Amino acid sequence: MQQDDAMIEEAALGWIVRLQDPDFDDWDGFEAWLSASPLHAGTYHAMATAEADVAALLASAPAPLASPAPATARRARRYWLGGAVAASLVAVLGIGFVANRPAPYSVETQPGVRRTITLADGSAIVMNGGTRLTLDRKDSRFAMLDRGEAMFVVRHDTEHPFAVHVGDAKLIDVGTAFAVVREAGVTQVAVSEGAVVYNPQTEAIRLDAGRRLRAVDGAMQVETGAVAPETVASWQSGRLIYGGQPLSAVVADLARYYGQPVSVAPAIANRPFHGVIVLPKHVDIEAIARLLDVRAERQSSGWMMLPKR
Repeated sequence: MQQDDAMIEEAALGWIVRLQDPDFDDWDGFEAWLSASPLHAGTYHAMATAEADVAALLASAPAPLASPAPATARRARRYWLGGAVAASLVAVLGIGFVANRPAPYSVETQPGVRRTITLADGSAIVMNGGTRLTLDRKDSRFAMLDRGEAMFVVRHDTEHPFAVHVGDAKLIDVGTAFAVVREAGVTQVAVSEGAVVYNPQTEAIRLDAGRRLRAVDGAMQVETGAVAPETVASWQSGRLIYGGQPLSAVVADLARYYGQPVSVAPAIANRPFHGVIVLPKHVDIEAIARLLDVRAERQSSGWMMLPKR
């Protein structure tokens, strides 16, 4: 077990013990710890579920003779019981618990850096710059896209479908190559081969090759449409292909690929672009701006695409 994993488990056990104290009042601290990382929440919930099972075993043990005790002694006993529960997680569940619970870990790329991950089942994930994934050492059919962009090339297995969690949504493969983008509360999916099903238990939207989807957190409806399969994650081959996407989408792609802040003036953000951008090894935003028929201006916050004068 890696040291970081052990530290997270130790912290999770600490919260389990503290939450059993009726006088516990650090809810802000607890929520902040949970939200700091998907690993925190996943570890806590797995261990809290196991603790509930152990608590049922402890409840069957003979109770000590009751006698009045000072508040300090009662509080100390609560913490001792919490420690007993924590110890029981190891003593009663032991290796079986550790072996069967999820073992999540994160993989992250720096802005402008790409990486390919080959999973144990033969599937592959190509990560664009500025992307973070949560994977599971014990389940190669699971992935969570926390942010950024990734291309999934999945080995299909009907008995064990590959699941990608992104935002509040879940994608299930149907023998698939597809790209997913997660950014600022928006999820985008585009399929180049096979098919995926978006939220199979609710909307159950099937996206076949050549289809795309865009979903905004909290919105009731999702947007679907057509996409040329060869344009899906075309950044893998050093080019970006567009068939009428707005300039706002183009600059977002450039920012991810090069790891530099690039934005566009609101006046031209929705202007459609048709064409191919061959991505030079060394970034040249001004040359790309000329291709987009706009001008690029370096500002304190990064590059800004503006209308021509």
